[in-house]
Amino acid sequence: MPENTPVPPATAATPKSHFNNWISAIGGVVAMGALFSFALLVWMDFTQGDKNPYLGIFTYIVAPGFLIVGLVMVFFGAWAQRRWAIKHATTAPDKWRLDFSNATQRRYLVLFGLGALGFIMLSAFGSYETYHYSESVQFCGEVCHRAMNPEFVAYQRGAHARVDCVECHIGSGAEWFIKAKINGTHQLIAYTLDNYSRPIGTPLKQLRPAQDICEKCHWPEKFHGNIDISYDHTLTDKANTPFSVRLLMHVNTAGPGGQTGGIHWHVNRNEKVEYYATDEKRQDIPWMRVTSLPAGTSRVYRTEKFIGEPPADKIRTMDCMDCHNRPAHVFPTANDAVEKSLNSGALSRNLPNLKREAVKALLQPGIETAEAAPAKIAEYLSAKYAGAPELSSAITEVQHIFATTIFPERKADWRVYPSNIGHKDWPGCFRCHDDKHKTDKGQAVSASDCNSCHTILAQGKGAEFELLNAKGMEFKHPGGDLDPDLTCSDCHNGGIQK
Repeated sequence: MPENTPVPPATAATPKSHFNNWISAIGGVVAMGALFSFALLVWMDFTQGDKNPYLGIFTYIVAPGFLIVGLVMVFFGAWAQRRWAIKHATTAPDKWRLDFSNATQRRYLVLFGLGALGFIMLSAFGSYETYHYSESVQFCGEVCHRAMNPEFVAYQRGAHARVDCVECHIGSGAEWFIKAKINGTHQLIAYTLDNYSRPIGTPLKQLRPAQDICEKCHWPEKFHGNIDISYDHTLTDKANTPFSVRLLMHVNTAGPGGQTGGIHWHVNRNEKVEYYATDEKRQDIPWMRVTSLPAGTSRVYRTEKFIGEPPADKIRTMDCMDCHNRPAHVFPTANDAVEKSLNSGALSRNLPNLKREAVKALLQPGIETAEAAPAKIAEYLSAKYAGAPELSSAITEVQHIFATTIFPERKADWRVYPSNIGHKDWPGCFRCHDDKHKTDKGQAVSASDCNSCHTILAQGKGAEFELLNAKGMEFKHPGGDLDPDLTCSDCHNGGIQK
């Protein structure tokens, strides 16, 4: 070689990437799976018309959470590999490094790649199925909230049985999901420690506004007018006499844009009704204020004993839930449940005084558990109707009524859950419409003007019930004349009359 020929410099060894290790590779797969799931869920969020209440939380919280975990693993693997390489540079610097020249590792890499591909596909499918299952009625009523069995049973027979639990209790969007879950954390702890409330307290304080829930399906601008409805009852006499009342319910008395009136006047957008309740269940209401929004004028009604002003933070604006307070979890009274079975034929009217005795069997003292109820009911009815051919079917039906309406271990039935629709077994309308709430000028909220809410078209039984009166008629109490100083719930309580 000539003396002037330059000597080529020694080729420097290419530095090995610290990201080239198994920990970072696994983190990369987790991150890719989360990113793929995130992309799928975002696409669903933008294209799905009726938003799934859990979609927001899975899309913008759960999937990004897994993405962050994967990225943390990627960088942790690089940091751990670098630290190991520095510490063991002369002995074993490549503890977790991927070596593509190693035949054994190549086989592992092929298997790892196939597994990674499967994981990415399954992560997207799994996230899709998970949020669907977590919003299901089965998950809410049987898996997650097993302590809510009475509410679940009531829900299954209610008018909203085809509406998923999350539609009302959470609604769409991640915001209310997070609020609901934070609020429910103490419930989970209480359930785990078995010291949760029995019965579950109502009304729910953290439920989102009724306008956000009810008006998704119940269109407030829709004119309802009058609704024809019948109530079929049974008297507590020897013959179990049927007694029905047919009413024309005045939901709205004027079309859209007309003068407000009817039952839904209370939540009309031109009127604001506020009240103050002194008890948790909102049954004792000593103060009310009605504001006419276009004019800005207001009227304040007080009971005679209430003096001064209520606490400002305790004043509630009336909405759907103040009357429809048991929309999906109705616990029928013992009377109503027995009457329904009598009307359907499940209980025979041939057994004398069955209405009264069936209710007594349901409410007899000493039934502390659901397991003890069937024997106690059978014993009670057998003593009353020994030898009657309808006895066996009556026992079976009354046992079924107890199992689906009264839950002794949870101390849950209609007696602890007031229903504010109507005024028969609970004060309901008469919480305010009682002639005792008056303005400073003496103007009272009347309790006697029944026709402002409904018109009785027919009442009685048989041919008497078939005589319709379009102008309406006075209510004829089957037990005799009404005491004007009493309301329905003063005597009726859902069980044996007071």
